[in-house]
Amino acid sequence: MANPNTELIERFYRAFQDLDAEAMAACYAHDIRFEDPVFGTLRGREAGDMWRMLLARASDFSLTYSDIRASGQTATASCVATYLFSRTRRKVINEIHSKFAIREGLIVEHTDTFDLWRWSRQALGLKGWLLGGTSFVQDKIRQEARKGLAEYRRQAAS
Repeated sequence: MANPNTELIERFYRAFQDLDAEAMAACYAHDIRFEDPVFGTLRGREAGDMWRMLLARASDFSLTYSDIRASGQTATASCVATYLFSRTRRKVINEIHSKFAIREGLIVEHTDTFDLWRWSRQALGLKGWLLGGTSFVQDKIRQEARKGLAEYRRQAAS
C-alpha cells in the first residue's frame, strides 16, 4: 500500500515541475510554516504567494526530485532546480534538501536547505564569488527577496 505522505510530497514536486503554483499551494495547510535561506520564515498564504511569484518569473526552468522518504508525519526529499535567475539572467543549479511535517494530509511545515553562497556565486557572478559568503551580501539577498515578495503580494491584491 502506498504511503499517503509520500504521495503528497510527490504531488507537490510534480506540481513544481509543471510550474503549477496553485497545485503546490494546495498541498499546504492554511497555517503552513515555510523556511529557506533566502526568504527566511513565511507563514500561511505568504508561502503560497512565494511559489506563485517564483514560478511566474521562472525562465528556462527544470526540476528533478528524488529520495522522498516518509515516516509517521514527517517526510524528506531532495531536488535540483535549474533556472535563469531573473535579475541577472545567469544560470543557477540549486541543490535543495527538504524536510516536511504533515498533518491531516497537508504539509504544515516545509524547510528547504541549500548553500546560499553556492547559489550566490551562480546567480550573482563575480560579486557572489567574492562576497556571497559574507553576512552582508546574504542579508542583502534576503532583503531583496522579501521586498520582491511584498511587491508581488501588493500587486496581486490590487
